[in-house]
Amino acid sequence: MISRPARSLALVLAALGLAATAPSARADATLDKIKERGKLSVGIDGASPPFGVLDTATGKVGGYQTDLAADLARRLGVPLETVTVTAATRVQFLQTGKVDLLIANIQWTQERSEILSFAPTPYDLIGGGALVARASGIRSWEDLRGKVACVSQGSNFAKPLAERYGAVVKGLRGIPESLLALKGGTCAASVHIQPALYEKLHGPHAAEWKDFTLATEEQLIPSPTVVWTRRGETDTLAFVDQAIRDWHRSGLLLGAARKYGVPDAWIAQRHERAQQGRFDKAPHDFAVYAEAQASAKKP
Repeated sequence: MISRPARSLALVLAALGLAATAPSARADATLDKIKERGKLSVGIDGASPPFGVLDTATGKVGGYQTDLAADLARRLGVPLETVTVTAATRVQFLQTGKVDLLIANIQWTQERSEILSFAPTPYDLIGGGALVARASGIRSWEDLRGKVACVSQGSNFAKPLAERYGAVVKGLRGIPESLLALKGGTCAASVHIQPALYEKLHGPHAAEWKDFTLATEEQLIPSPTVVWTRRGETDTLAFVDQAIRDWHRSGLLLGAARKYGVPDAWIAQRHERAQQGRFDKAPHDFAVYAEAQASAKKP
């Protein structure tokens, strides 16, 4: 008897135009591994609202990213395993096979696209924000010149902060460490994805941050947020990309964003476009791609 996971995966392969029973038409390594293991392993961010929320009863991280990962597992007919990743571990975990996919909040960059593959339909567009002390006098990105800006290790914000705005960039393990350094005066600004910083100022613990503010509403290098896979996993990419298009079209993505307090203006616009069969393609449909190409041509 064919197991439920195997039967569900066979349906996925059929939808991708592969005959699962034909010896010459095999799924890529990731789909094969999911079938053999009987579960989907997805890398997500830790308890960093609004994208990840800690369940104090179980000690596990749930929320926005987990809900999206759960939909992928449902489509494959297998249980979901989530693995918390950090900026320092996420690429390693994917490349070594500890996770099958990355739904962690990782935006497209030229450098990442050269070592990993990604589903071309983005599920969000996010840029950086700068959290600063109200008394700092910092009101723009230009005001960071010569000042210490703390970021997560491996952050795509480090390069524009240093090269475009002349900030002294300090890489730390993650957002919690960066925010602690900001409170302690080690850095003048904590620069991370804007929604995470916005949540600090407006979420349940906002009182702790009453002396801090976003320096500017202008986001640093807004970039498409995509789901990442290992290089060459074409069948996995096709499956994930179709799922993301379904999320936009059905309103699943918009509903999840509103449920967890993820800023949804861009997602709402893409939901409307999806009704007309129109979808963005990363990275070519975004300004950050043109900027990356122009930068690469500089001597």
